[in-house]
Amino acid sequence: MKIVVIGGTGLIGSKTVAVLRQRAQEVVAAAPDTGVNTITGAGLEEVMGGTHVVIDVANSPSFEDKAVLNFFEASGRNLLAAEAAAGVKHHVTLSIVGDDRSPDIGYFRAKVAQERLVETSGIPFTIIRSTQFFEFLRAIADSSADSSADGNMVRISPSLFQPIAADDVAAMVAEVALAAPRNRIIEIAGPERAPFNEIVARYLKAVGDPRVVVSDPDARYYGGRIEERSLVPLGEARLGRIGVDEWLRRSQATA
Repeated sequence: MKIVVIGGTGLIGSKTVAVLRQRAQEVVAAAPDTGVNTITGAGLEEVMGGTHVVIDVANSPSFEDKAVLNFFEASGRNLLAAEAAAGVKHHVTLSIVGDDRSPDIGYFRAKVAQERLVETSGIPFTIIRSTQFFEFLRAIADSSADSSADGNMVRISPSLFQPIAADDVAAMVAEVALAAPRNRIIEIAGPERAPFNEIVARYLKAVGDPRVVVSDPDARYYGGRIEERSLVPLGEARLGRIGVDEWLRRSQATA
């Protein structure tokens, strides 16, 4: 079975490609640097030939509100049109837990728009909404640093947080891709749920970062306000195997 992974050279895409190849699947890692561009359409028709499943884990190069919306809408339309023409049997999209509950976050609005394109495309699909990846904790801390305190304080919301390891995400995405389309949204998350500020504090302590994490209910997340359960599944979700401490051990061992 031929599987095309859009965004196949990125963090999740490269791991998903590796998992599928271990399972003896014919996998194409599609990205601009491999000659496939979902914005311009370059290479799409060619790569879709004989494809059974498409996994879309591509990300926008810009998180600015208008740019990210334009990216996911243009990419989604071009990709789904090429899939429809080629008779693709299953489209899998990686999205975000809670994206429909935080409309003031531009990136989340863009992911909701992407999901709607998939749902109305007529192509059998599965949308996987995931919680935030452990691998982005550093970037979150950096973006939340309080410049008025010389960057020594990091203001993080005490909202609930349930991060997941990229390895777990890739394994679950691959498993979904090899199964029948569900034609609905499913959710995945890490095995441990705790206040956002506490998890970031554990991370900074583990990596020897001296910055102090301050619990701030008004702290923004990607520019938007979040409530207590904005970032965690509200119902049934499949949980990964790698918790905070295990991920920290693994990441430090490979640093």
